[in-house]
Amino acid sequence: MDLSIIIVNFNVRFFLEQCLHSVVIAVKPYRNEIFVVDNNSVDGSVFMVRDKFPSVKLIVNNENLGFSKACNQALKLSSGKYCLLLNPDTVVEEDTFIKCINFMESHPEAGATGVKMIDGKGKFLPESKRALPTPSVAFYKIFGLSALFPFSKTFSRYHLNYLSNEETHAVEILSGAFMLIRRMALNKTGLLDEDFFMYGEDIDLSYRLIRAGFVNYYFPGTTIIHFKGESTKKGSINYVLLFYRAMIIFARKHFSRNNAWLFTTSLKLAIYFRALLALIRRLGKKFLQPFLDIVLIYSSFYFLSPLWGKYRFGTEEYYPGEFFIFIVPAYIMVWILSIYYSGGYEKPFRTGKIIRGYLAGTFIILVIYALLPENLRFSRALILLGTLWGLLILLFQRLIFQTAGCKEYRPPNDRKNRHVIIGLKEEITRVLHLFQKSRPSDEIIGFISPGGIDDPYYLGDLTRLKDIIKIHQIDEIIFCAKDISSRDIINHMITISELPVLIKIAPPESICIIGSNFVSAGEGLYNLYFNSISKLRNRQLKRLFDIISSLVILIFSPLLFFLFKTFRKTYSDSLKVLIGCKTWVSYNPSSDISSLPRLKSGVYHPQVDHIGSDPELLGKLNFEYARDYKLTNDLVILSRNIFRYSR
Repeated sequence: MDLSIIIVNFNVRFFLEQCLHSVVIAVKPYRNEIFVVDNNSVDGSVFMVRDKFPSVKLIVNNENLGFSKACNQALKLSSGKYCLLLNPDTVVEEDTFIKCINFMESHPEAGATGVKMIDGKGKFLPESKRALPTPSVAFYKIFGLSALFPFSKTFSRYHLNYLSNEETHAVEILSGAFMLIRRMALNKTGLLDEDFFMYGEDIDLSYRLIRAGFVNYYFPGTTIIHFKGESTKKGSINYVLLFYRAMIIFARKHFSRNNAWLFTTSLKLAIYFRALLALIRRLGKKFLQPFLDIVLIYSSFYFLSPLWGKYRFGTEEYYPGEFFIFIVPAYIMVWILSIYYSGGYEKPFRTGKIIRGYLAGTFIILVIYALLPENLRFSRALILLGTLWGLLILLFQRLIFQTAGCKEYRPPNDRKNRHVIIGLKEEITRVLHLFQKSRPSDEIIGFISPGGIDDPYYLGDLTRLKDIIKIHQIDEIIFCAKDISSRDIINHMITISELPVLIKIAPPESICIIGSNFVSAGEGLYNLYFNSISKLRNRQLKRLFDIISSLVILIFSPLLFFLFKTFRKTYSDSLKVLIGCKTWVSYNPSSDISSLPRLKSGVYHPQVDHIGSDPELLGKLNFEYARDYKLTNDLVILSRNIFRYSR
């Protein structure tokens, strides 16, 4: 066996599909074996591999064992002269393996080789080549000196920025995203250290190869795409903890006691510092605006109430302290929740949603106000004044932030995003159908031929790609991978990497278009879920429906006792839904739901009486429910099932 390829997958089905398409083409010149080790994915990855790539040797784990253990599972079964560790969110060129193996054959001292990697926008990834993270190197990296002096041999050693990206270099550390290892070297060093769950195992293995007398090479003779961060979100606290803990394991294993102590102490400080920053950043993004709104609305009541009391009742002390301690905060929480569920906190902020949410909150407050006892009805007029003043001050605050240049507060750009598709007519038709289902509000400007085809159907060919992007003000381009080689896609991505255009790839026969717009926001995929239940807005509405319907059932539970035979179960289900343990309507578990957006288990399910328990038909119902979610569907299903058991 010439080459064994090991891919560890965890919930990146569509990226894995494109990766395997590119690998199957590139590996043809060699006797090969391809392993996919799935770490208990729930996105349908296992079914996809079995269905579309039956020759792949699939290892299915019932839990997430981490990267090292999963790799070792395949390495122990493999027999190739060379072993390649490859991330599932990568795309290789058609001749990547030929060039890399030829390089290894001509460099017998090489223990492992890495390649030039670019991200989903065509930009070079600096982790393609790295130095050993000694205490000094790590210190310069952690505290930002490497960023301040990016080409210094002293301060920028972590990513070796002072070495040319276009020249071959002997380096210390290679990336586990693409690491071609000589079997003989691996036999000498041993497999990956399973103390590393994720991150650090590539550093450890690279270092052990050097200590065993081998040389690690950075080889830019071929380039791969690495949609960096699709498997793990780099901005998360979990990532910070996993990465730095891996560094501590490495230091304790390989450094002297004094150096290890210095290194681990610095890293622990960095862990807490970075985790704190990540937490503040996340909480700030999510809760800063609601917090500001709470302060502004409360302040408006605090200053408005004495004025109204003086005007209406002749005294500024008319409203007691309990009013400001209990009643005003209750009003504010209703307004904030109403704005939230109306989409007023979605970015960019929209004035219409804020107004709609605030007025809806006022309506709810007035309804509740009418039901309160007399001693808790302080002033309906003050509620209306608070509504007017609070709404004005909220909009004024956003106007100030918008004027100051904060991008989240800029008015939404109503211009439709402009796209072009690159491919042949047959594949363009398929991708166009997929695109129109997933992005109906965007605009396809035209099509680009992958070759020199003289046809008015196309705007031009790939040689005019830059001109077409500039002239037509294109926001995004989609490559049809069936009609364009991975090498050409990569070359064109690099060529246009400086242009403000987003890049997507449509794998052959896939129901998804992949890319890497904003990894932390998860916006890398277009798929067929047009009004998918996975959309934040739909999840908010679904949760709001669960809360309101559960409260209604619980409030009227004395009446329900006489109406329903299954009162006790209905009452129990309402409590579970209210606290978030369940949802009223979810998928029918009698069919495969692994490829659908995740939902909590449901009390009831989409059902048609005549189909019985046919898994295939139930699967179609589940798919349609997830794809085109409507709040009315939940209402109909809940009503039908509850009244089915009336006395």
